[in-house]
Amino acid sequence: MNSEHNGQRITLVEVAPRDGLQADPADLTSEQKIELVERLAAAGHRRIEAASFVSPKAVPKMADGDAVMAGVTRSAGVSYSALVFNQRGLERAMAAEVDEICGVVVASETFSQANQRASVAESIERWRAISGAARQAGVTTAVTISAACGCPYEGPVDPERVLDIVAEVAETEPDEIVLADTVGAGVPTQVAALFEGVSRRAPGIARRGHFHNTRNTALANIAAAIDVGVRTFDASLGGVGGCPFAPRATGNVATEDVVYLAHGMGYDTGLDLDALIATTAWLEDQLGHGVPSLVAKAGGFPG
Repeated sequence: MNSEHNGQRITLVEVAPRDGLQADPADLTSEQKIELVERLAAAGHRRIEAASFVSPKAVPKMADGDAVMAGVTRSAGVSYSALVFNQRGLERAMAAEVDEICGVVVASETFSQANQRASVAESIERWRAISGAARQAGVTTAVTISAACGCPYEGPVDPERVLDIVAEVAETEPDEIVLADTVGAGVPTQVAALFEGVSRRAPGIARRGHFHNTRNTALANIAAAIDVGVRTFDASLGGVGGCPFAPRATGNVATEDVVYLAHGMGYDTGLDLDALIATTAWLEDQLGHGVPSLVAKAGGFPG
């Protein structure tokens, strides 16, 4: 174990209940989703993306967000967040008493239309309204810049375009700005440069990474982001998920794999790796299929 970083914290935001399940072929019941959220809290998670409040026609697997939030037994010290795209979604999320509102602005026009049926400029304006209302209500806000490393329709995305969007959303004073490699196109040097750019364009705002493992680069990208000071990352139990609007995109990086990496580097996550592996086995049973996580298959450190 590398002791250089002992005592330093890497925080993982668990996104399996939303980003994971929204694209999985299985259809879990509200009760199964509630149990997943509660198992994740029991394993040590303190930030869980529990639901989304978007159009049920666009993302039918997330249509029961209200029931999930109502059914979860809230654990002390755990922040339960939800994704919203518009004012109606915000109203539902606020009624469900979420602790954090998450929004998305896509970095490419084609993907923005596919994902939100709005231009990038329109998405930014929607976020301004959502963010303002949430902050007025005292709710934490985070905004994700999606397709930051590449677009499934347009290919490479100009880093300056990404950082221009970062500067615009920074005007809303979010608690966090998230760079998302939605299609798993990024590489470590690109990721490090983008996060350094976020520090310049949005000084004082916390940074977070969101990496899909489509091309097997997610862990390398996380290590690169850690090297430039990022300490918060999204991860999905078992590596489940994808994006309904991004062809061939696979799931977010597996939570267990990131925990193994972070612990091996000497960081603390506050997470019980054995409990996560056990929960992944439970989730596989619920889904009726295996999951991509490698640590779930191999186990923790031998011996």
